[in-house]
Amino acid sequence: MTKPDPIPRRVVLVTGPSGAGRSSAIKVLEDIGFEAIDNMPLRLIPALLEEPSAGKPMALGIDPRTRDFSVGAVLEAMNQLAQQPGFTTELLFLDCATDVLLRRFSETRRRHPLAKGDRPEAGIVSELGILGPIRELADILINTSDLNVHQLRSEVENWFSNEDDHGLCVSVQSFSYKRGLPRSVDMVLDCRFLSNPYWEPSLREVNGKDKAVADYIAQDRRFEPFRQKVEDLALWLLPAYLDEGKSHLSIAFGCTGGQHRSVAMAESLAQVLTSEGWQVSLRHRELDRGKRRDEAAE
Repeated sequence: MTKPDPIPRRVVLVTGPSGAGRSSAIKVLEDIGFEAIDNMPLRLIPALLEEPSAGKPMALGIDPRTRDFSVGAVLEAMNQLAQQPGFTTELLFLDCATDVLLRRFSETRRRHPLAKGDRPEAGIVSELGILGPIRELADILINTSDLNVHQLRSEVENWFSNEDDHGLCVSVQSFSYKRGLPRSVDMVLDCRFLSNPYWEPSLREVNGKDKAVADYIAQDRRFEPFRQKVEDLALWLLPAYLDEGKSHLSIAFGCTGGQHRSVAMAESLAQVLTSEGWQVSLRHRELDRGKRRDEAAE
């Protein structure tokens, strides 16, 4: 009788700006059975994974205070982890709006670790700039701007608990092909064959969340068959992945600019999957990037 393949050991890298809840998320992961290590020097991660273990999943906290922290070092660590047999690697990014971070530091009177002097503004801006490229690589992004500590715990548990009642978490996102494919996506769907609202002047400055944009795309005779086939495929595959024991599935829609067609399709699929009872996280990579630029300019 053939032995089943061993279950890969889950390794989650946890990062995000100071004040966004990174330490709280790591504590939650520890509570649900992860071996948790905070402020782990990146160069020590490969050696750590060579140590014998009981197969427990690992949560490794990293941030700009780490001695060897850099975008390049994080990418190298993630690539090394991806090449390690017997491991699955995910990057969890705890995000937060700039004004909320500032308020949190002001209320707690904590000193920002990257700030010079007592004012946290410069430290927040500096840290967000450092973390920006890493944020775009996130497999799971949790925005804590409107979450209290209890809601954050629930969100992390939903994504990472191994209990059966949490089931399969589905990540649906949109992206621009100009900026490359998202990392670690299980299923990529190209929307560039659909009619492009960008060429309609009244729709150019709005995005796929807008009903007028969605209606414009839906007029394409190819839209409805595409939408239906994608939904049927997703709803057919999800129970199979759940039976296999998979805890996270990511589906990405791409178009030229990541503003219209991919956004509309991601919104549509996320709504259907949610209505069918699946736990869904929705993210629009290019819209999030534009929002971050706007916050920095304010």
